[in-house]
Amino acid sequence: MGSLAVELNDVTAIYEGERIPALHGISLAVEPCELVGIVGPNGAGKTTLLEVINGLLPITSGKVCVLGQPVLPSSHRLRQQIAYLPQDLSFEPSTPFLVKDVVLMGRYAKVGPFRFPDRSDRSLAREAMREVGILNLAARPIGRLSGGQQRKVLLARVLAKRPQVLLLDEPTTSLDPASKEEISHLVLQIHHELSLATLTVSHECGPLLDRADRVLTIEGGCLVSDAPGNGAATPITALAQHG
Repeated sequence: MGSLAVELNDVTAIYEGERIPALHGISLAVEPCELVGIVGPNGAGKTTLLEVINGLLPITSGKVCVLGQPVLPSSHRLRQQIAYLPQDLSFEPSTPFLVKDVVLMGRYAKVGPFRFPDRSDRSLAREAMREVGILNLAARPIGRLSGGQQRKVLLARVLAKRPQVLLLDEPTTSLDPASKEEISHLVLQIHHELSLATLTVSHECGPLLDRADRVLTIEGGCLVSDAPGNGAATPITALAQHG
């Protein structure tokens, strides 16, 4: 169990107030450095799966482990190793936070409570902005950026956190075709550079599903297919040139 990045054993989860499980009897093993795509119809349980792995939704039966450790409501230190990008997360134009401060938020889970980011944390945040190509936006309010630029900021925050497990819920949704392509390649770049176990939910074909090592299909809260993907590892240099 300790060698796996993510492991679910016969997991069932039900949202409060519901009778029908959102996930039912899910068993899954994800290796370190594996890229796993997750597909299925709306309401199938794709987002729920990510929430369970991140400890945001308690399970009613079974067991969830990340990096060999059980995921519990008190697993704050474990969640330092998990980065989660929710679906369609965006910011209103009036949001005052500067890009550099949003990216630095990725370090707060690492530094712990009652402490402030130090010079090394700020250096990591700056390096993350440089790597995703938004260093020139560091002093801009995030609410004034385009959807694609905001998504880059959130990916830089992920990069600054230096996690071991990356959970993405439709990271290219609501973007124009050019931005979808760019964000997809940035995700692939981060996945390879940090040697992450990455699980990404998608409802459309694109580079992320094309490059996935495996593709899971979830329907009605059940895992109905776990199929090999193309798994073609894109060289980091090629990804960097694309961006």
